[in-house]
Amino acid sequence: MNILLVGGSCSLINSMILKLRKEGHRVCLLTGDKYRHNKYERVFEKYEFSYDCENLNDILESVNADVTILMGAFDTNYHWDGEERETVPFISHLVNILVSYSMTNKKRLIFLSSDEIYNGNYTEDIKEEEPFSGVGIRAGALSQAENICENFRVNRGLDIITLRLDHLYNIPKERKDVNNICADMCLNCMCDGHIKAKTDHTFSLLYENDAVEYIYQFIKTSNHKYSLYNLSSNDVVSEVKLAAMIQKAMEIESNIVAFSDSNGRCVLSGNRFEREFGVHAFGNLEKNIKDMVSYMKKHESVFLKGDDLKLSWWKKLYEKWKWLIRTLFPFFENLVCFVPFFMMNNRTVGSEYFANLDPFLLYVLLFAIVYGQQQATFSAILAVAGYMFRQMYTRSSFEVLIDYNTYVWIAQLFILGLVVGYMRDQIRIMRLESQELEEHLHRQIVNIQDINESNVRVKEVMEQQLIDHKDSIGKIYSITAGLEQRMPDEVIFYAVEMLGKLMKTKDVALYNVVSKDYARIFSASSQKARSLGNSIRYREMTDIYDALKEQKVYINKKMDEQYPLMARGIYEGEEVQMIVMMWGLSWEKMTLGQANFLTVVSYLIQNAVLRAQRYMQALEEKRYSQNSRILEPEAFESLVQAYMKAKLKNLVECVLIKVDVQNSEYQKTDEQMSGYMRDSDYMGMLPDGNLYVLLTNTTREGAVIVQDRFEKNGYKTEYVEMMSVCHRE
Repeated sequence: MNILLVGGSCSLINSMILKLRKEGHRVCLLTGDKYRHNKYERVFEKYEFSYDCENLNDILESVNADVTILMGAFDTNYHWDGEERETVPFISHLVNILVSYSMTNKKRLIFLSSDEIYNGNYTEDIKEEEPFSGVGIRAGALSQAENICENFRVNRGLDIITLRLDHLYNIPKERKDVNNICADMCLNCMCDGHIKAKTDHTFSLLYENDAVEYIYQFIKTSNHKYSLYNLSSNDVVSEVKLAAMIQKAMEIESNIVAFSDSNGRCVLSGNRFEREFGVHAFGNLEKNIKDMVSYMKKHESVFLKGDDLKLSWWKKLYEKWKWLIRTLFPFFENLVCFVPFFMMNNRTVGSEYFANLDPFLLYVLLFAIVYGQQQATFSAILAVAGYMFRQMYTRSSFEVLIDYNTYVWIAQLFILGLVVGYMRDQIRIMRLESQELEEHLHRQIVNIQDINESNVRVKEVMEQQLIDHKDSIGKIYSITAGLEQRMPDEVIFYAVEMLGKLMKTKDVALYNVVSKDYARIFSASSQKARSLGNSIRYREMTDIYDALKEQKVYINKKMDEQYPLMARGIYEGEEVQMIVMMWGLSWEKMTLGQANFLTVVSYLIQNAVLRAQRYMQALEEKRYSQNSRILEPEAFESLVQAYMKAKLKNLVECVLIKVDVQNSEYQKTDEQMSGYMRDSDYMGMLPDGNLYVLLTNTTREGAVIVQDRFEKNGYKTEYVEMMSVCHRE
């Protein structure tokens, strides 16, 4: 096949040249640089022309390529440091190539794109249909290039394939080749001993050799189902883990500097390609990292000082002609081994004991077994030449040529050598196929294990959801029944306790909304639940406020320590009345199912609370004494008992103080001191006839401030144990 590669010099294009030459294809190259600055591997024909030259049509027509490959995102002719300047020539050159291609060649064209067209956090692997989300001018240019290729394919009926390579990496040979995250981390570690890594960034690394094998599948295939494929691997790794692997391989004193970034999990899905072609990645990430580190440390001056890679003259000669040396070495070895066998043949001729021994036959069999059919043929030719040369010691060449025994011996030699060589080649092919099949099955086993582990996790989650579902009816009934059995003053306390049991957390807080900006804590089940303080300005908690405004459940996906893990409002009409906040939830519980469950529970609490409030409002005239804030003994004792029980269960902090005042001055005390108390504090009488103040969400130390205010107005107060004043359950 005729293959045309279009792009500047880089490791990827050189690897493709070597692969295509090895497979016997004729490779031509359009460099895109008319000044011949780039170095490439040897190709059949090289065209040193720019992409916008007038002769582009003639070049494409002359090559008549079966497959044309545009390097696209990996074309080094574009220097994306000045992104704005490169966008216009990149797009215009692509259009120019596609127009010329559509006019002169109707065969296959492959455009190489990259993972840069996606950015952000994706919980699932990114499929080909996912819309563009990249950041930056280069990402936008690549996305636009993909769209242009697709438009040419559809509108002009061309066979154009776009391949997205996911985080391509390779072992750099010089500092200018450090263009991937792995090599960049290695270079930073060598320079200053620091490796920078984003904490949340997870991606898949594709080794260059695997990418070349993937691309070659599209070169040799005759049919394909889609026009867009993601080329990815199973080497999914986070930046922090990759940095740790490099740090370990470096074996020098270094540290990892982790920092947060907007990037999250961004892995391209290669399922479409694997299903259609059944090809998996062969490269081993850890081994490749070790090889990369070893090479960069060995040539440290090249990467740190930017020195040229200096080789001795014989190494340069070897690097240039090693392909020829590797090809000719078996022939040279064959010639060298021919000499001792020729000498052995001369010694055995006329020998009494070794007359029937044929050294030339052994010689041919040896090379047939070691190298196969090709070298068996060459060794047989040498053996025939040696045999005829030895026969001419005693006979003329004419006598040797007309002797039928000569031809019988030659036929025997060639038949035996070719058969043994053919069998050796077949056995070698079978072993390679068996090894490849074994590796393929091993990768499938690994994939099946990963899938099984994933299925086990899903199964456990589903089992837990099923168990919870089976219990949910009973749980919901227990909420309604339990709250209905409580006194109106106790409803909210027990609602907090039930929430903790249902959501399986010990950290639940319930805040009363006192204005459009502020909310004051009513009840909390732990110190962690009180961490936000007794009073919060919830409008400043932007994420929580936005969720409450839309009557949704807030889930702290960013794991911000300043916010609760989940929060939900309790509403009356469209206005939020209370806010439920929870900490201490496991990650598995922060799901949509649990959010829906919390919503249902919140509605039940809402109904119970509103019912209790309406009941209290209906009895307001009977609860308060003579148009004052002083609660009657029966109502106040019930309230104190509710707070006392909640305090014993660590659901609330409260203090009861006794005010030393005569019965006749109760009304005056209420008028003077009401302005010095919060809306959540209560003043009332107990059956002993004394006046008390119940300070909610206040410790004994905090109550001193209120006591000082009473004393400044002429009222003596004292702290009272709640148990001592409550005589009934």
